[in-house]
This record gives sequence, structure tokens and C-alpha cells, in this order.
Amino acid sequence: MKEPGGILKVSDISFSYGNGKAVNDLNMSVEGGTFTAVIGANGSGKSTILKLAAGILKPASGSIELWGQPLESYKGRDRAKLISYLPQLLDINVPFKVRELINMGLYPYDIRPEMTTELAMSMVGLDGKSESVISELSGGERRRVFIAMTLLQGAGILLLDEPLANLDIQFQIEFIKLLEELRSKRSISVVMALHDINMAFHFDKLIVIRNGEVIASGDPRSTITSEMILEAFGVKVKIYHQDDGTISFGY
Repeated sequence: MKEPGGILKVSDISFSYGNGKAVNDLNMSVEGGTFTAVIGANGSGKSTILKLAAGILKPASGSIELWGQPLESYKGRDRAKLISYLPQLLDINVPFKVRELINMGLYPYDIRPEMTTELAMSMVGLDGKSESVISELSGGERRRVFIAMTLLQGAGILLLDEPLANLDIQFQIEFIKLLEELRSKRSISVVMALHDINMAFHFDKLIVIRNGEVIASGDPRSTITSEMILEAFGVKVKIYHQDDGTISFGY
């Protein structure tokens, strides 16, 4: 399944852990200012795909382009100014204060960018928390600290690996709203791995992964079908379209 060009273009990439292939001839693209959700069963390859797109892992074959240039052609610091990766598991018990951790987003720069630490904190709702120790914050606040760090880093693409996992529904909604605000203010693009299909309806585009391959891609409302859920997750469900435009699931 070929994808058109975008600011991030992944073409025919494959990757293996030992003898097991985790990603197989995968194609995907990210357009400027768009939100893309990546869903699939546990072990389907979502995290590996994000790590490949971020340059943390190197594909065995295929190519990845960032703003029209090969990903590997960028030096580490230059790449960090363009694309930022936030892993699912964060070492959040470090004895840093909020300001100290956010300022780590400045590491790609010799000259400080226009974005300030104070502005990044304000954009994610952390005013007054600069001297707080990370371990003293709530789970939602800790996630906001790392988002503020990526904002200070200044990347135009955020790759987020299940940032909503193990968080209550209130913070999930707040987090999505925060990203929407950042898109309107800074035109960022987001690629987010999800485990909750319902959250996918907040995104512009949905990519469905099974065994390291794209099995469906497109608008979430047309892509999420009973057949797709059975193919991707092995679960039989019925999908009900409500009068208000929402969708519910039945078994």
C-alpha cells in the first residue's frame, strides 16, 4: 500500500529483532499539521514503527525521508530540531525539578530558540510548577512536563508511543485538547500509537497495523469497521452509528 509524499515519508521499510520480523515492507506518510493515530494489537509493531521513524532504530531495508531528505543524512542534533519521540515508558523518578527537565529540550541548540521555558510550561498548563520535583507530580502533570520539553526542542513532528496508557479518561481528553491547541498555535504534526479505538476518532487519519504491516489506512470513521477490528484484533464486534455522529461498539 503506497502512500503519497509528506513531511515524513516511510517507504518499504522492514526490521527484525533476531529471527523475528517486526516490520514488513511498511509504507506510511505524515502530512504537515495532521494528527495520525496508529492502532493494532499488542506486539503488532506500533512501537517499533515509531522508533524507526524517529531514527532510534535503523531499518534493514527501505527508506525514511524527513522533509524530503534521507533521515540518516541529518546529524543527531539537527534531526532533534525536526522530530521528537516520546516513549511509552518514561523514567519519571529522576530527582529533577520541572524546569531542569524541560530545559533538556534545549540540547540541540547552540543559540537558544524563540520558545522559552516559561512559554512551554504555560502552553501545557504547568504555570507555577517550575520548582516542583518530578516525582511529586501527578501522572498527567508528568506527561505534560515531557511534552513541554519537546515543545522547547521545537520539533515539528511529535511521535508519541501510547501517551494515554494507564491514565484516566479525564486526562486523556485533556491531553488530546492540549495537542489540538498546539496544532493551532504551532502547526505541529502528531503520530500517536493508541490502544483505545475510541480515541482514534479524535484524529485526522488512522493507520492500522497487524504483524508489522499496514492493513488499513484512512479517515477513522470509514476505516474502523467490524471487519477491520476482527482482522486487526481477532475480536468480533458490531458497530453502531449514533444520530449525533458518535460510534458505539457491541459484542
